[in-house]
Amino acid sequence: MERFAHTPVLLERCVELVGVGVAAAREAGIAPVVVDGTLGMGGHAAGILEAFPDVRVIGLDRDTDALDRARTRLSAFGDRLTPVHAVDDELEEVLDDLGIDRISSLLLDLGVSSLQLDEDERGFSYSRPAPLDMRMDQSRGLTAADVLNTYSEADLARIIREYGEERQARRVARAVVADREKRPWETSDQLAGLLERVVGDGPAKRKRSHPAKRTFQALRIEVNRELDSLSSALPAALGRLHIGGTAVIESYQSLEDVIVKRIFTNGTRDQAPPDLPVVPDYLKAWLTPLTRGAETATSEEIESNPRSASVRLRAVQKIGEAR
Repeated sequence: MERFAHTPVLLERCVELVGVGVAAAREAGIAPVVVDGTLGMGGHAAGILEAFPDVRVIGLDRDTDALDRARTRLSAFGDRLTPVHAVDDELEEVLDDLGIDRISSLLLDLGVSSLQLDEDERGFSYSRPAPLDMRMDQSRGLTAADVLNTYSEADLARIIREYGEERQARRVARAVVADREKRPWETSDQLAGLLERVVGDGPAKRKRSHPAKRTFQALRIEVNRELDSLSSALPAALGRLHIGGTAVIESYQSLEDVIVKRIFTNGTRDQAPPDLPVVPDYLKAWLTPLTRGAETATSEEIESNPRSASVRLRAVQKIGEAR
């Protein structure tokens, strides 16, 4: 496989929506700065840098391997790209350190990356034997094995139910705790085997999805604090947009999309009572939607890039400051 073989999801549409914020910056006489809060291997960043020669991209990623690959891939753009080892909820600190007050657009391509899925030693996939790691940043934090070996049965059931939306979470948690008394949790195939045994004859099998899918998702979210990070990162980033700036978010599962939708909806609706004849400025919407609901990939894109099948794209433009 080519070192940089990777197809960014909805690339043209993301570049178009980012471009709305870039155009607003130009009109205001502001040097456009775009934050790619999930730089990955740089696919979306490359599209943005190529489309807008005057744009500087600040690329955040918690995965040091991804950062190294993005640096190499995008080296031709020189100092127009600033890669930073950070989580998206550290955005404000990163911008302060760089002396940047306002940004023109935020792009987030959420979830696990192609790089992480394809490298067996990361442990994200249940289809191949690997250590139960699942950390996007392998330099810090608990691994999935740590979670399975140390969390209480109640806590395991909670995260599997809430983050994996697994109906049989209590059964799974009970089996995880029972099995770890005999042998510590170490590998992905070890866990996948348990899940085949515990939920393989349930609804997941009837729907033809792998019985490990939901629990693996739950562990990944817990290990990387993905939902907590998104819930704090997105409002902070919206606050750093200049007027006319845009936020473009790609989600791949319902829990992420619900958070994005809630935050965007709060900003795109007037906060005045419905019977108020005149809405005062401080109660007016300060965001305007750029997408009608959530946009999805076309059948052609899904055929050429199956990982785009579950994407939900939402975008807004800032038209005022948060009230």
